[in-house]
Amino acid sequence: MTREKKSAERLIKKYPNRRLYDTQTSSYITLTDVKQLVLDNEIFTVIDAKSDEDLTRSILLQIILEEESNGSPMFSSAALSQIIRYYGHAMQGMMGSYLEKNIQAFIDIQNKLTENSKGMYEGKPFSPEMWAQFMNVQGPMMQGMMSNYIEQSKSLFIQMQEQMQNQTKTIFGTTFPFVPVVPVVSPDKTGK
Repeated sequence: MTREKKSAERLIKKYPNRRLYDTQTSSYITLTDVKQLVLDNEIFTVIDAKSDEDLTRSILLQIILEEESNGSPMFSSAALSQIIRYYGHAMQGMMGSYLEKNIQAFIDIQNKLTENSKGMYEGKPFSPEMWAQFMNVQGPMMQGMMSNYIEQSKSLFIQMQEQMQNQTKTIFGTTFPFVPVVPVVSPDKTGK
């Protein structure tokens, strides 16, 4: 990160007493205030006041945990279990990238819908209530679009996996077959 970008970022310090201090406003803030910074698209970094360790991801995960615990959660238990299973897996990096790109695609679709609907509501952006109303009317069509997108995405992922397997076979061929070696114990070596 460049120095110019670093200096433009809002700096929040987390103290040992677990309080968050916003250096821009010179005041203590809450996790709710940090959530509002995210909603306002503010760029910020949270650091440990003593060690200067970057705690931004940890704070963002705390916000997600609070949101998932209150109200209506975004992730089902099955989805969370699937995500957890990818930690330590060879495909962990790819899964993170895949999720990030799909979230960005979803945001792009939402922005396009908002842009196309500006004239419908006197140039005002969609409020959460308007989105709910829109989804009630357009829900089945949107579900169909999303299902189609997910199927295409799944198909692309399977094709990519097949290409990787074929490349692996080409590189290693028969000189390095992926056959597990199972030790064979002969009866006379068991001591019986």
